[in-house]
Amino acid sequence: MMSDDSAAKKIKMTEHAAAPADDHCAHYVHRKKRYCKMTPNKGSVYCGAHEPASEVIDDPAAERIPCPLDPKHTVFKRKLAKHLKICNARDQDSNLPYIVRNINAGEELVDVTEQDMEDYCSLKLHTVEDAEFYGVIDKVKRLYETHIANKIEQLDKRHSSLKEAIEEEDLGMETRRHLVQTSALLGILQEDQQLIDNTSFIEFGAGKGQLAFFLATALESQKLSNSQLLLIDRLSLRHKKDNKLTNKELVQRIRADIADLKMSQLPELQRTKRNVAISKHLCGAATDLTLRCALNDAACSADYILIALCCHHRCSWRSYVGKAFLQAADISVREFVIITKMVSWAVSGTGLSRERRKAMAEETQPPQESITQRLSLEEREDIGYQCKRMLDYGRVEFLRTNGFEASLKFYVPRNITLENVILLARRKPNNEKSIS
Repeated sequence: MMSDDSAAKKIKMTEHAAAPADDHCAHYVHRKKRYCKMTPNKGSVYCGAHEPASEVIDDPAAERIPCPLDPKHTVFKRKLAKHLKICNARDQDSNLPYIVRNINAGEELVDVTEQDMEDYCSLKLHTVEDAEFYGVIDKVKRLYETHIANKIEQLDKRHSSLKEAIEEEDLGMETRRHLVQTSALLGILQEDQQLIDNTSFIEFGAGKGQLAFFLATALESQKLSNSQLLLIDRLSLRHKKDNKLTNKELVQRIRADIADLKMSQLPELQRTKRNVAISKHLCGAATDLTLRCALNDAACSADYILIALCCHHRCSWRSYVGKAFLQAADISVREFVIITKMVSWAVSGTGLSRERRKAMAEETQPPQESITQRLSLEEREDIGYQCKRMLDYGRVEFLRTNGFEASLKFYVPRNITLENVILLARRKPNNEKSIS
C-alpha cells in the first residue's frame, strides 16, 4: 500500500485537475491550480498569452517569442515593439502629474540594512530558536489582551440593492460569499451616511470592479449625479464588471501603483467636495500604501476610510504605518517579519497543500501534525489571529494620531470569510474639511 506522503507526492506531480473546457486555453496555471480561462486562438488550443514559443516556424509572421519583460507569456515577434508599450510587466514610470515615484512607499530604511531585511524575510519559523519564538508570541499576546481582546464590534449591515442577486438559486458558493461581503460594505457606507452627493468614492486595488459596480448602481438609484467613483489599480484587467454600467461617466479608472499616486494631482477629484476611500480585501502592504495615500496629501485627503483587511503576510516594514506602535512595544524589525510569517496560521488550516490534503482524504487518514511544530493546530490558529489583529491595531493607532476616529469591526460572519475584519475610520469633526 502506498504511503500517505508517496500518494500526496504522486498527485502533486501528475494531477492537473479536470481537463480544460473546449472554449478555455490548455495552459495549466500552477499557481492557481487550474487551467487558464482565456479563449484559445483560432486553430490552437492556447490563448494568445500562453501560445508556446515556436522553434520551427513555416510562417515567419506567426513566430511567437517569450516576452522580454515577463517570460511567463509569449508574444508575436512582429508585434514585440507594440507589446512592450502596453505589457502589464513594463516599467510604470510616467510623466503624468499624479504619478510620483514611491511617494506613499514609506520612509527609507535607516534602522536595518537591505541585507538584514533579505535575511529576515528568508527565515523559516522552524529555524527560529525557542527563546525568540516564544518571546515574540508573548509580546503579541500581551498587546492583544491590552488593546484588542473583546473590543471588536460585530456589525450586521446589508444593502438592499444586492438582496435579489444574493438570493439567486443558481449562484455558486464563492460568488454568493463575495456578494454578501459587498452588500455588507455598502450597508456600512449607507448606515454611516456616506452615500451622499458631492462625494468621490476612491476604490483602491479595484481589480475587476465588483464593489464599484454595485456602489455605482446604488448611487444611480439615489440620483447622486454629483458623485463619482475612481478605481485605482496598477494592472489593466479584462472582463471588468464596471464596463457593464449604463452610465459610463460615473466611473473612471486610474492605472497607477498606489505607492506612486498623488491624489491632489487627480483632476477628477476637483469635481467633488469630499473623498471616501474604500477597498474590499486590500492585500498586506497595499493597505498601508493606501492609508499613506489617503492621509499624507494635505491638498486632497480622505474624509472616511473603509477597508476590508487581508493577506497580512504581505506586509512590509518600510510601508507599514504602525511602526511607532510596535517600536513602543519593543518589537524589532526582525520580530515584525517573524509576526508576518505567523499570521498565515490564522487562515491556512493544517498548513498542508490542497494536493496532500486530498491524497490523505482518499487514504481516509486525517492530516498528521508535523513533528517540527512547537504548537498545536489550535494554538497556531489562535496566535496567527492575534498577530493579524495586532498589525491592524497599529494601523488604528496611526489613524488616530492623524486626526481620525478609527476602529476594527467584524463586517461579516466567519463562515462567509475568515478575513472578516474591516478598518473603519472617520475624520474627527474638528478636522473635517468645510463642506457647503
